[in-house]
Amino acid sequence: MLHCYAVSVPQNQLSLRPITQSEHSSFLQGLPGVSFLQRPEWAKVKGGWGSESLGWFQKEELVGAALVLHRAAPVIGHTLAYLPDGPVINWENHSTKDVLAPMIAHFRKRKVFLVRMSPGLMRNTWSANDARKALSGGEHQLIPELAVAQHGTQAEALAAELAAAGWTKQEVSEDFAAGQPEFVARIPLIDAQGQQRDLDGVLAQFASTARNETRKGARGPLEIQVGTAADMERFHALYRETADRNEFSGRPSSYFTTMITELNAAVPGSCTLYFAVHEGRDLASAIRVRSGNLAWYVYGASSSAERKLFAPKALVHRMITDSIDEGCIYLDQGGVSATLDKAHHLSGLTHFKTSMGCDIVQTLGEWDLPLNKPLAWGFNKYMARRERG
Repeated sequence: MLHCYAVSVPQNQLSLRPITQSEHSSFLQGLPGVSFLQRPEWAKVKGGWGSESLGWFQKEELVGAALVLHRAAPVIGHTLAYLPDGPVINWENHSTKDVLAPMIAHFRKRKVFLVRMSPGLMRNTWSANDARKALSGGEHQLIPELAVAQHGTQAEALAAELAAAGWTKQEVSEDFAAGQPEFVARIPLIDAQGQQRDLDGVLAQFASTARNETRKGARGPLEIQVGTAADMERFHALYRETADRNEFSGRPSSYFTTMITELNAAVPGSCTLYFAVHEGRDLASAIRVRSGNLAWYVYGASSSAERKLFAPKALVHRMITDSIDEGCIYLDQGGVSATLDKAHHLSGLTHFKTSMGCDIVQTLGEWDLPLNKPLAWGFNKYMARRERG
């Protein structure tokens, strides 16, 4: 059972208290740049986690909110508190101390042993073209060695303040860690001046072969269909085939059904299921999530049949088109490794995504603050062993 506490804080700090899902949703309504991982309905998708919504108040005005996921581990009665892509607050308007002090006080009363937070801010961006060239050139080991196309000064300042306050994050490495990736691939849908690109402007960022194949897939004999939760078994059949082909363990169909049902119940049309169909046969499927002016290609699956019809690329074409029509600033295509070593097993993923027009974005990453050091130490040791297999 989750317990609620109102935290008393000094006059110069924000106050914090639990808020209802309705209050949380109302606060997020209309806000740009909010990750779907911070929407209260996401808690219903994440089975095995408890949750709470927290609100920051300046006097009586709600100025910030967070979805906090709780997992009881490794000792019952103490939890890991996880804020994916949160909290949602304007860090420029409030000091880091004023935001974090009441939250930490709340978590201490909740018997949280470790706080894990990923504010989700953009720290650095490298263009798709520069990343592709670096992968081919072989002169660099890691993406941060390249010249930065865009730098997030707010993220850099927050990172310095978190480090000074005792928060820690993992060092940049070539391999994925548990949790949300620090480096992600995003197709930019706006230009450097913040103006919406048209479809041709977006496709111009693709490598020539990928651009030609994407256009060929879009104008070919495929029919692009939009499904509902009732069509999830169609998606899952392709997903299982993809998992077997690529040797990964997939999620059950119920997970995806819950996702599309809960997200669309809260914000109609925010989770879209696509199919690329040829002569009545599903060749590819994809799930896209939208939150405000942001969009994510979260899951994809495909058949090994009719590869020359480029069904997965046809779906990317449709997702870009829909995202432009909805005024989105990017289409996120998930995590990548920081490696630029062509021999590394994850370099192919980066090459593929950059060929599809994705810039590489370094987010602020995940930051940890242990509130019970022995339990936090034990938890991190356990997770390290699990990652090693």
